Amino acid sequence: MVSIWGLTDKGIVRKENQDSYAYDTTEAGSTWGVVCDGMGGARAGDIASTMAVEHFRDHLLAAGKPRFFQKEGDVLIQAVEEANQAVFELAQEEPQYAGMGTTLVGLLLRGKNLWVVNVGDSRCYHLTPEGIRRITRDHSIVEEMVQRGDLTEEEARHHPQKNLITRALGTSRTIETDLFRESVEEGEAILLCSDGLVNEVTDQEIFAEYQKGGTPQEICTRLLDRTLRCGAADNVTIVLAEV
Repeated sequence: MVSIWGLTDKGIVRKENQDSYAYDTTEAGSTWGVVCDGMGGARAGDIASTMAVEHFRDHLLAAGKPRFFQKEGDVLIQAVEEANQAVFELAQEEPQYAGMGTTLVGLLLRGKNLWVVNVGDSRCYHLTPEGIRRITRDHSIVEEMVQRGDLTEEEARHHPQKNLITRALGTSRTIETDLFRESVEEGEAILLCSDGLVNEVTDQEIFAEYQKGGTPQEICTRLLDRTLRCGAADNVTIVLAEV
């Protein structure tokens, strides 16, 4: 059995929330979740993230019907491609939405089998009683610097270019998506989040809140409260699935 919960907040500084999220269980019994962090002027970021979540959700719900048989990884990739196409086409058609885009990180959990997709710098973490491990890799300037050894993880958290991403959904007609396959055991959890969480809270602080126990709703609420106490300069979105 999987228990899942999510929440979002505009944070302390921002006037609007350009994050979007959703989660549910399909008719076939799989659990899925998605977090998007929009970018673009005016309401464009909000539109991009909302559209991406809606198209991602609709594709998974359609593909999750018992009579529909398809590989889970393919379902996720196609859901991202469909969302990308919708956001890109609207950006081309409407001048006020030109240049808009969004990150996307999503999960599909069936039994102990987990699939994760990622575009941008929203993240997915695997939480176990022993520790926390990031599954995804940010598509960002600072992540590339970390991989080259030019920056430490801590330096990357405070780098002035930490918000410059190298890949986003909706900015081009085609999209390159990272796909990960994992195994999840009973008592473990998967966390999706926008960068508004990890810009304020370290991985070990996330793990500390998880170790305190409670329902996914309680853990997400504690993580949000901790982020708000740190200043929450950006929108914050968290989805937690616990086996």
